[in-house]
Amino acid sequence: MNKLATIRKQALALALLTLALCCCAPAFAQVAPWGEKQPGPVRDEAPELLKKVAITQKLNTQIPLDLQFRDENGKTVTLGDYFGKRPVILSMVYYKCKMLCPEEINGLVGSLEMVKFDPGKDFNIVFVSIDPTETPQDAAEEKATYMKRYGRPGTEGGWHFLTGQQPAITALANAVGYGYTRVPGPDGQMNQFAHASAIEILTPGGKLDQYYLGVEYAPKDLQLGLVEAANGKIGSPVDNILTYCYRYNPLLNRHDLLIARIVQAACLLTVLLLGTYMVINFRRDIRNGRSAAGKSANG
Repeated sequence: MNKLATIRKQALALALLTLALCCCAPAFAQVAPWGEKQPGPVRDEAPELLKKVAITQKLNTQIPLDLQFRDENGKTVTLGDYFGKRPVILSMVYYKCKMLCPEEINGLVGSLEMVKFDPGKDFNIVFVSIDPTETPQDAAEEKATYMKRYGRPGTEGGWHFLTGQQPAITALANAVGYGYTRVPGPDGQMNQFAHASAIEILTPGGKLDQYYLGVEYAPKDLQLGLVEAANGKIGSPVDNILTYCYRYNPLLNRHDLLIARIVQAACLLTVLLLGTYMVINFRRDIRNGRSAAGKSANG
């Protein structure tokens, strides 16, 4: 019984500690370099520099298909080369991003692994870098990485990783409603970008059909979106939840991770599970105690 009492006390202490961490979650919802002192709670208000970062949903808007870019092989192409026959999934990223873009692309690749349609046959995927300094070699390296992960041979022709000059990038971003801005990196140079996370599905004719925000995309939703886009059916606006997953703070030279509410939810779930575990064990102990008492009385 002493051992059981000790276990109960430890479980209760763990539950209380977890609950305390839940209450303090906003203070820890940041990503800072090792050894850097945390400045205090994260506020939801974005710095002035980051107010340009947004996703404005422009459903049924025609994007300019004559914009010129270069593909991963260095060939000059236009956006129109990827339209006309099938719907297109569009994603604006930058290939040297180490924070949000890989999460977005990984989320898309992981979702498409469970979609029965094949890139190049049923739809096209077009990534466009928002960084005009990136090269076709950067794009080729990105494509090789994600084609290996996707692991569906014969679909490489449906994946396109583009780079371009600032006028074309700006024109596309404006048409799509994709907001971003340069921010200083750890070295103080304006070589990083603050941006939101979203992918868009467009009709074969190049009209914006549906937005998917965040970094995780439900396979069923993507598949349905592709079917509707192929038929020219324009979708509906979606809530701007999870649009911003990372925020770069130029004053602190670091990225703040906006997951306070997610952390709190996870902590509360942990407390609930621990509480359930304790209740089940308490009831079992009571039943065992009553059973033992009954046997003693009968004996």
